[in-house]
Amino acid sequence: MFYFGARRGNTMAIDALVEGRCTGCGICFSACPQDVFRLDPKTGKAVITYPADCVACWSCEMFCPVHCIKVSEPRPRKLPAPY
Repeated sequence: MFYFGARRGNTMAIDALVEGRCTGCGICFSACPQDVFRLDPKTGKAVITYPADCVACWSCEMFCPVHCIKVSEPRPRKLPAPY
C-alpha cells in the first residue's frame, strides 16, 4: 500500500492507492475532473501524476470497482467552480 496525502502531512487528499489491487481499468483516470491520474505505460496501472491538483471530490474512490483508492475526509482546498 502506498500512502500519500494527510498521512504524510501533504495537502493532497488521496490517503492511499493500493497498486496491488488496481486492475488498470482506467475508471479513476476518466472520473477525475482535475486530471490527477495517469495509467503507467509499464504496469498498466493507475498512478497519481498530479497530486497537487486533487480537490477531494471523491469521484475516483466512488467509481473504482476494486476500491483501491482512499480519499481523506477533509478537503485540502475548495472545489473549482463548474463551467
